[in-house]
Amino acid sequence: MTETEDTGTDESGPAAGREIVIATLMRRDSHDGVRTHITHVASMLDAGRPRSGTVVTPFSSRSLTLRPVFAVRLLVAPFSGSADVWWYRRWHAHYLTTALRHRLRRAAPDATVYAQCPLSADAALRTRRVGQRVVMATHFNVSQADEWVEKGRIARDGRLYDAIRRFESETLPRLDGIVYVSDYMRGVLEGRLPVLRAVPSVVVPNFLLPVDAPAPDASGGPGGDLITVGSLEPRKNHAYLLEVLRAASDRGYRYRLTLVGDGPLRRPLEKAARRLGLADQVTFLGYRANARSLMAAHRLYCHTAVIENLPFSIVEAMSEGLPVLAAPVGGVPETLRPGVDGEFWPLDDPDGAADELIKIMEDERRRRAMGDAARQEAGRRWSVDRAGRRLLRFLVEDDRGLAAPVGDR
Repeated sequence: MTETEDTGTDESGPAAGREIVIATLMRRDSHDGVRTHITHVASMLDAGRPRSGTVVTPFSSRSLTLRPVFAVRLLVAPFSGSADVWWYRRWHAHYLTTALRHRLRRAAPDATVYAQCPLSADAALRTRRVGQRVVMATHFNVSQADEWVEKGRIARDGRLYDAIRRFESETLPRLDGIVYVSDYMRGVLEGRLPVLRAVPSVVVPNFLLPVDAPAPDASGGPGGDLITVGSLEPRKNHAYLLEVLRAASDRGYRYRLTLVGDGPLRRPLEKAARRLGLADQVTFLGYRANARSLMAAHRLYCHTAVIENLPFSIVEAMSEGLPVLAAPVGGVPETLRPGVDGEFWPLDDPDGAADELIKIMEDERRRRAMGDAARQEAGRRWSVDRAGRRLLRFLVEDDRGLAAPVGDR
């Protein structure tokens, strides 16, 4: 499979396995864990021919109204967060539905649509032909409504919040399969919607391309002691990480931090770094297409998010031989083995977190042992051959296979 948007030509052809069509609201040049997952799935399919498929986004639509409609959102967003979110969901879903309808008409009768969010899943369910199936990956945390609240765009328990959660409760039970990237997320969703226990599912963590795969971005970057990767938004809690760095600095341990990512909190975080006297210790690198390529030049990965499904950045850091400090939230405990390839640290005690940081950084033998353990664990659990192939088996199972529990279900 070639990871390109639908070109209008029939790429399916004869295939020994089920055709897979990846549906996502995100454009090709978006940059986050979801897009990384799509890229990795596409590469796996490309290497595992015979398979066929395509990546379909709203931008696959040839509609002449697409760009003008999307441009209107830029005018709406500064004045109303809820209107911005409504506009995003309404029109991205509309154009994705249009593109999928066109693509699925030419897809194999038994094709699987691998949707990357509830809106993508709904678009696929409404446009699929008889015999075509829809499987969704749960990349979101708790609900997409809660994620918009965390971004400060909608009010919790407001009308749009309730509408999004209701939409999910109506859409998800209609799926032919669900891919959970963590046991945590399966527990959250099935607890909220018990009917999902009847939907065939599998827990498959985010997997990695081989280490020697070509890097999309070879521009390089600074080395340092610590590195963290993530969008600069409230949920990622980078301000707390700066407090931890200051607490360590006050004790005479001045560690250099590379902060990779961009977002609405960049300027406030830069001001906080200056206010805390950390301007010479923190490098705000901004977005990098392949942050993984920067990790090996650092000694420790730090993560302070208050909620996570299963963060790609931790998996990537471990694959590069970095120990990890993170809080035991969401799916993180399924990833990190405290005392083996990293440690848990508190999110409400900067001094206590600084203690954990200093213990690892000032014991080089222990730090290296943890890094080696992390690399081995990443190779064992998150390789294409292990996690990737398990995902593929779930996506291409025949109808009888999906009617029964798969993997750990």
